[in-house]
Amino acid sequence: MSMFQIFNVSGSAVSAQSQRLNVVASNLANADTVAGPDGQAYKARQVVFQTQLMGAGNDSGSAGVRVTTISEDQTPGRRIHDPKHPQADAEGYVTYSNVNPVEEMVNMISASRSYQNNIEVMSTAKNLLLKTLQLGQ
Repeated sequence: MSMFQIFNVSGSAVSAQSQRLNVVASNLANADTVAGPDGQAYKARQVVFQTQLMGAGNDSGSAGVRVTTISEDQTPGRRIHDPKHPQADAEGYVTYSNVNPVEEMVNMISASRSYQNNIEVMSTAKNLLLKTLQLGQ
């Protein structure tokens, strides 16, 4: 694998984790939302990753990652009995989103650390390339 290929592999991971962080932020922002006028509450979204072969002809043996889809969690939302709430249904229940804030915080920490690790990989590769160039001086 070429030293330059490291930037492609880590760059794909940084891009994928960035998308994951955006989805987590959206989920956390909607954690306490109630069903809208259509009766449907916000559904948590999850990022699905897939391995992506890198390089021309894929004979380099390196693989990165890409986001294939962003799926919605079909788990039913929380229903809380609150007949005084303006969005309560005929039975007095309010349907909230199915976002689990604790799970989303774990996802955020995981995505953030992965993002940081891949930035560090690119920084280390850059430093190694600079040291290699200095050897010729």
